Amino acid sequence: MNIKILTPEYVVFEGEVDSILLPGKNGEFHIMKNHAGIVSSLVGGKVKLFAQSVGEAYAKNLTKEGENNQDSIFSYIIKSGVVEFNNNKGIILCE
Repeated sequence: MNIKILTPEYVVFEGEVDSILLPGKNGEFHIMKNHAGIVSSLVGGKVKLFAQSVGEAYAKNLTKEGENNQDSIFSYIIKSGVVEFNNNKGIILCE
């Protein structure tokens, strides 16, 4: 699935991930491939990307957290934001 993370200043990340864990208003929630369409507000916390790798251009924006079986976990701290996900494409607008 394709995810874009955008701030008013720059593109934090754009690329393919296996899943993403987001800090929602009522707690963290996980979006995986073929997830139903969703629009949700986000609160302060970590956006965690589960991916095999991230492009070199985006690696400087993300913190590598650890390794799961085949995926690595990359995180980005946000203050607030909104996510829209549909048809295996998601966009996160945050600050």
